Amino acid sequence: MVPLNGRPIVEYQVRWMRSQGVTDVVFLTGYMAERVEEHFGDGSAFGVRAHYSHEDSPLGRGGAIRKGMSALPPGENPVLVTNGDNITDLDLGLLLEKHKSSGALATLMLTGFPSQFGVVEVGDDDMVQGFVEKGMLPIWINAGVYLFDRAIESLLPETGDHETSTFPELAKQRRLGALRSDALWLTVDGPKELREVSERLVAEGLA
Repeated sequence: MVPLNGRPIVEYQVRWMRSQGVTDVVFLTGYMAERVEEHFGDGSAFGVRAHYSHEDSPLGRGGAIRKGMSALPPGENPVLVTNGDNITDLDLGLLLEKHKSSGALATLMLTGFPSQFGVVEVGDDDMVQGFVEKGMLPIWINAGVYLFDRAIESLLPETGDHETSTFPELAKQRRLGALRSDALWLTVDGPKELREVSERLVAEGLA
């Protein structure tokens, strides 16, 4: 619920979901849950149906997702899951296509990892060829945007983090897929990122 250019970060997510055809959103809430419910209500003002799954005591991300699945409309499959501090314009059709074609139980959006420093390009002769300001490194990171098959519910921890329990096990079984994407992806981890993301959204015309 941290404000970003006058609206909560999670509202950007809901607007993106609605634009991609999502009709129902389950908010996994804990501390200060009332702020989320007061803002979104039944979801009609945002073009979705809002549902709420509240944790009386912290269950961890995996536990919260498992609990929240009971609030999903019957028959809806697969399920979009996102971290609450990300903003993206990913075409969900691409993620869905990858998920269906791979037969995976869960499919992750991956995004490039930008260097926090300027990158120096050097030739074999040790002469500097150029500079790239905060260029992308040749690795992929978890973007915190997933498609889950409903069958994953029983494999999620009742308490704990799915990324350190369920995901490694699915990877061993070759049931964890991935979509490498160059779509817009921004995350807010602190005041510095809040300012940078705010400026980026204004520049992109998404504020």
